[in-house]
Amino acid sequence: METLAKALAELERAAEPGIGEGMARFGIATADRVIGIKVGTIRGIAKGLGRDQTLAEQLWDAGVYEARLLACFVGEARQLTAAGMDRWAAGFDNWATCDTACFDLFDKSPLAWDAVHRWADDEREFVRRAAFALLAGLALHAKKLPDTPFLEALPLIEAAADDPRNFVKKGVSWALRAIGMRNPALHAAASELAERFAASPAPAARWIGRDAARDLARPAARRKAGLG
Repeated sequence: METLAKALAELERAAEPGIGEGMARFGIATADRVIGIKVGTIRGIAKGLGRDQTLAEQLWDAGVYEARLLACFVGEARQLTAAGMDRWAAGFDNWATCDTACFDLFDKSPLAWDAVHRWADDEREFVRRAAFALLAGLALHAKKLPDTPFLEALPLIEAAADDPRNFVKKGVSWALRAIGMRNPALHAAASELAERFAASPAPAARWIGRDAARDLARPAARRKAGLG
């Protein structure tokens, strides 16, 4: 616990006036306690600590927003367990903690795909968002994966597309757009699904479809997908 105490003390020393108050405007100041630190500063602290899953678990349990972000940066993906990932997911109470865990730690775990499928129909808003934030992370970071798992994930996206909750629908759109940027075949599959959503009578699906279709049609997205 000595390392935990030192890490928390380092976070306290890094506090900056006004940062914590500004978080409320972005819907992320919902943890038990917010110190008020820039994410880049937290990443710098993490580099000094190195990878340490035991410390990550202790930081997660500390009940401090920045400590949970630090946990995501020092966690060891190969030491994650399904139960541990579920425990963290159950504690997600804002989009920033959810997305950081998925994008900076969980998507590097060999258990990531199982978590996507396990969380995709969860009724809790941020757990369901986590499925799609994690799927987006895999699409953007796992460059060597074949198309098959992403094509198999499209039905998960379709099943969640009528969820009207803000953070879920934004996560679903993010996942669809990220898949579509991998290569021409996935771009075509994601674009076709986005166009179908855009014509849906369900407001959430229609929003997702328009948001994803607009982004996938951008020249930068087409270039990233290898479409010139």
